[in-house]
Amino acid sequence: MSIKNEVERQLAIIKRGTVEIVPEASLEEKIKKSIETGKPLTVKLGLDPSAPDIHLGHTVVLQKLRQFQELGHQVVIIIGDFTGRIGDPTGKSETRKQLSEEELKQNAKTYQKQIFKILDSEKTKLTFNSEWLAPLTFQEVVELAAKITVARMLERDDFEKRFKSNIPISVHEFFYPLMQGYDSVALRADVELGGTDQKFNLLMGRTLQKEFDQEPQVALMMPILEGLNGVQKMSKSLGNYIGIDEASQEMYGKTMSLADNLIMRYFELVTQVSLDELEMIRKSLEDDSVNPRDVKMRLAREIIKIYHGKDEALRAENQFKAVFQQGNMPDDIPDVKFDQNLWEEKIWLPKLLQSCNLVQSTSEGRRMVKQGAVKVDGDKVTDVDAEIEINEGMILQVGKRKFARVSRI
Repeated sequence: MSIKNEVERQLAIIKRGTVEIVPEASLEEKIKKSIETGKPLTVKLGLDPSAPDIHLGHTVVLQKLRQFQELGHQVVIIIGDFTGRIGDPTGKSETRKQLSEEELKQNAKTYQKQIFKILDSEKTKLTFNSEWLAPLTFQEVVELAAKITVARMLERDDFEKRFKSNIPISVHEFFYPLMQGYDSVALRADVELGGTDQKFNLLMGRTLQKEFDQEPQVALMMPILEGLNGVQKMSKSLGNYIGIDEASQEMYGKTMSLADNLIMRYFELVTQVSLDELEMIRKSLEDDSVNPRDVKMRLAREIIKIYHGKDEALRAENQFKAVFQQGNMPDDIPDVKFDQNLWEEKIWLPKLLQSCNLVQSTSEGRRMVKQGAVKVDGDKVTDVDAEIEINEGMILQVGKRKFARVSRI
């Protein structure tokens, strides 16, 4: 394959699902130079360990990094143990609470465990930005800050809004984009990835690299993934997420609840299906030659395969079919054991649901009962004040996917 054709091939893969590349011409030149010299590009992603669990929305940039790895480039993951002490102010209307050292370490461990479900660990360099940020002297920090004006910082949307609304902005928050930009200087990054909400921070890396006489990196922005309802961004707090550590059956059921208009977007952003296959799937949906339900089943398999393996994906599909298409109970209902003394008493249904880990709180249990989403031995219960007598082998169900079987200790 000629250099020109290889550049075009790599660009097509890299541009898959991207929102913006700044500047795209520079990326093309960097790829061409990489091919000619045999030297891989250094592709950077910074992760501040501010939250311990990753959902599919977080994996959009990780899937893009995986594509860079498969093209032969060097991926560098920066765990922001130093920047995490400040917290990214992006999209925040007030100063973020700084994390403790223990919180940072624990969250960082969780991230390391989860990201390698997507990335190739042997082709990933993992580092912490305290390595180069902690040794900076106060004089060096002042010199770094002198390279950027306050006016430039206030161009950032969230800072601008807070300034105009007289909401306090702590000086240390200005240092977050400076430190993230300095990460690119320390690594001599060729490309940095981030969500569209990270554009200011990514461009700061380009600015600082110029100040340090380095060739500026390319900023590659990925979209913010919508949640399952297609309205708001994927978020645990909104309950519209698929967590990558969730059980395969839960992941499958959630995927099947996805809005039809998001099927192709999820295929493109959170799976490893090839570009050619994506085009075939897109055409089949457009000409109505396939049922969207069947395409979602393929999507569910592709997602689960990444995090649990092919066999588990097929098992989750078979269980889904048995429960929802044939009306059967799943084979592996978890047993919840209760003390002998409880068998002679009745228990408030929402409390029983919480005790069986089917809901997180009795208030959630009340809500699910009220919505008609709770069944006891196959019978729907809608009385939020219902008192239930515990029986051996009694099966509780919440929604379509959560089951528990009661038994004695």
